[in-house]
Amino acid sequence: MSRHAAVPSAKFYARRIAVGASAAALAATGLLTTAPTALASPPPPVDAGTARTYLAQLTVAAEGSSDGYSREKFPHWITQSGACNTREVVLKRDGTNVEQDSKCAAVKGSWYSEYDGATWTNAADLDIDHMVPLAEAWRSGAKGWTTADRQAFANDLTRPQLIAVTDNVNQAKSDKDPAEWLPSRAAYKCTYAQMWVHVKHYWKLTVDQAEKTALEGVLKNC
Repeated sequence: MSRHAAVPSAKFYARRIAVGASAAALAATGLLTTAPTALASPPPPVDAGTARTYLAQLTVAAEGSSDGYSREKFPHWITQSGACNTREVVLKRDGTNVEQDSKCAAVKGSWYSEYDGATWTNAADLDIDHMVPLAEAWRSGAKGWTTADRQAFANDLTRPQLIAVTDNVNQAKSDKDPAEWLPSRAAYKCTYAQMWVHVKHYWKLTVDQAEKTALEGVLKNC
């Protein structure tokens, strides 16, 4: 996940067209399958019942200002081991048959994007999504954190905070909360809500009322 500007650019729409054409071409050659060839696998979130309990425990507050926010205040992607940074660790974790070069860059593999059901064989087609976007976290309490805390949040491999997904989809999500954006793939909405609540609860971030209502609406059916 890298967060991007909330307003889609011309490049975004051009990329969407390219994705559609690419998907059609892959389908024709049999390289894009209808069934997942790999399932993204961040740490599993709490179950739906626990998520409902966690959600009830979150502090409800009006979303704060974005004043002073910048991505640089959430240092990422940091080195995890050797030449591997957080992005490459997630690409390796979330893919199938991933091969990396001497610099730890993923040069081969297959990735299934849980948000939209697309399968990719080029790592460049994937973003690493921050489940709770950095800007959203800033407005929900991270503004008052230390830089070390924000770095830990932005590179959190222990909670379900990072997941490899189609880049366009991640860009469309931008820094929106679940009142404004949910995955198009219905089968993943419960998991998405559970992941979101798990992360916010652990990091003691607030929720606004619309966000809480949207999450309650998803979780009641899980």
